[in-house]
Amino acid sequence: MRAALDTNVLAYAEGVGDADRQKQSLDLLERVPDSDVVLPAQTLGELFRVLTGKQGRPRPDARNAILQWTDAYAVADSTWWSFQSAFDLCTDHGLQVWDALILSVAADNHCRILLSEDFHEGFTWRGTTVVNPYADSPHSLMP
Repeated sequence: MRAALDTNVLAYAEGVGDADRQKQSLDLLERVPDSDVVLPAQTLGELFRVLTGKQGRPRPDARNAILQWTDAYAVADSTWWSFQSAFDLCTDHGLQVWDALILSVAADNHCRILLSEDFHEGFTWRGTTVVNPYADSPHSLMP
């Protein structure tokens, strides 16, 4: 099952936040085959901002972390079609544009799930379901 990762999963895996979230994220990544993981490009930009801002990493270190993620997983670019779909999500469902873009790119890339704690869990759009990997009771699609 193809899975897109939201920024928070990547940030926690990088050690932003508490140790429990980091362990949960790393355990999750062990359970999903590398070939099934998609990183919307938007998440990498957000991760760079979190690593250099919130965590205070030097920019070269943050860049290296981003490049390690791209060595491990496929990156999916945002297209004009993705943006159009994101605008529909914003208008019809009240999502924030950058979150909507991540969901749109996940759907464009045939991801069955988007692993994120930033959306309403179970929200499904164009075949992609948002699953919160940190929820107290795991979603049925949780890897």
